[in-house]
Amino acid sequence: MMERLQKVISQAGVASRRHAEKLITDRRVSVNGKIVAELGTKVDPARDVVAVDNEPLTREKKYYCLLYKPRGMVTTLSDPEGRRTVATLVADVPARLYPVGRLDYNTEGVLLLTNDGPLTNLLTHPSHNILKTYIAEVVGRPAEDNLDKLRIGINLSDGVTAPAKIKIMKYDHENDTTKIEIIISEGRNRQVRRMCEAIGHPVNKLKRVKFAFLTLEGLRRGRYRHLSLDEVSELKQLANPVDKADR
Repeated sequence: MMERLQKVISQAGVASRRHAEKLITDRRVSVNGKIVAELGTKVDPARDVVAVDNEPLTREKKYYCLLYKPRGMVTTLSDPEGRRTVATLVADVPARLYPVGRLDYNTEGVLLLTNDGPLTNLLTHPSHNILKTYIAEVVGRPAEDNLDKLRIGINLSDGVTAPAKIKIMKYDHENDTTKIEIIISEGRNRQVRRMCEAIGHPVNKLKRVKFAFLTLEGLRRGRYRHLSLDEVSELKQLANPVDKADR
């Protein structure tokens, strides 16, 4: 696939897109041994040899890992408070992986980690409407009119939420708790917990069981697996990773 030269340089981690443009105009970039100074140049990164200051670009191998995040871990690569991070669970992967979105400390479930920055940005962008499915155990028995507020969109401190899909799964009479399936397309901080608090039914337990089409099937808590090529391809199709500037 043909891509703009400055984009290829940027994705190789050599420079930002803007700095890459300057490298090109300064005649410091070559393609297949020939200096290129035009910003509109497109190359095939799979076939063309791009070099900056006579040093060929090396593309980092991409990794896509699906983790069953346990409770009691932070979704960051390091933590100033010394808490365990999800990075420790994928430490044997020979790349620096970044979480696609976050799950809070006390939430468990599906978490995608990758070193594919452009795909991460697309999957977390609100405009792409990537669905996330949660099972929440909440205090009490929510009335349908309260659940309808979530289905329509409820006003939180950071604005009105997008409509959510809500389904009551089970009411526990003895403990006065209800399990609810909640499907959202956004990824705000602690969003599901805040939505439930807003209707007067705080969350006791929260688990994300699905991210897009990816589930926890076959995974034990704290373990991960690599995505298949078909799964990666399907994710990219969902995210529609087309650089509009290249059209």
